[in-house]
Amino acid sequence: QLQLVESGGGLVQAGDSLRLSCAASGRSFSSDAMGWFRQAPGKEREFVAAISWSGSSTYYADSVKGRFTISRPNAKDTVYLQMNSLKPEDTAVYYCAAATSFARFLHPPPYEIDYWGQGTQVTVSS
Repeated sequence: QLQLVESGGGLVQAGDSLRLSCAASGRSFSSDAMGWFRQAPGKEREFVAAISWSGSSTYYADSVKGRFTISRPNAKDTVYLQMNSLKPEDTAVYYCAAATSFARFLHPPPYEIDYWGQGTQVTVSS
């Protein structure tokens, strides 16, 4: 059983940066595609970014493209989400996700995600 644990959330001001981390336990997820989703109060969970198992392919939501970067150095069991130029509308609970196929992150919802983390809160004040 794979368990995903996010960290790095917090309260920041608009324009600041944060880096979220997602660490695996239980088994390696080096062969899984990984992604980040977020859910703001009263809204549906939405896709943010995804990365293939090798790290060679990435995909971003239009709302974060150019500001957020997903990475998994050396395809290890930690995935990062570097968030720059944060905006108040980025405020949400951010969830790490794992799936056996990168393509699962490219399709419209509902997403076929195999594992979810518990989430980490990101709050951006104006």
